[in-house]
Amino acid sequence: MPFNPTPLWRLRVIAGMAQGVSCLFLLLVPVMPFILALLLMERRFIANYGDYIKKFEIHFQALSKGPVTHYFSDVFLRFKQVPVTVYGECVQCGNCCLNRQCAFLEPVEGEKFQCGIYGSYLRRFSNCGSFPLHAQDIERYQCPSYFVEGDPRVRWIKVDK
Repeated sequence: MPFNPTPLWRLRVIAGMAQGVSCLFLLLVPVMPFILALLLMERRFIANYGDYIKKFEIHFQALSKGPVTHYFSDVFLRFKQVPVTVYGECVQCGNCCLNRQCAFLEPVEGEKFQCGIYGSYLRRFSNCGSFPLHAQDIERYQCPSYFVEGDPRVRWIKVDK
């Protein structure tokens, strides 16, 4: 399978879309608790308005550092064709949740965390369901429990002479 780099025009469109969405999210910070309270039918976002404003500001700033671009380039309207195999299982460390900066991340016990909207329909529109998609995801969040093994189609055979 030949290397097929992403065309420059596509990278520029993705970067522009990511920057636009990131700016929009930051503008929406003051109203996000109300929007989520309506969408998820949960009062906690309004009851703890000040806390959630701070959490969403941190959350959206963390999103603008790569995950939005990753979403548009690797997840949104795409079928994954990943040339490596990812092994492992989640240990609930919270690293993949924007390095523990996700507004929805909730501590469970000790150093374990869980997603506060895991069962919600909104989660399927996020990067969360695709983690880890490839080695860059694992490296970005320094995930301790997932690892990548090379392309399974390549087989090295020792030949005796």
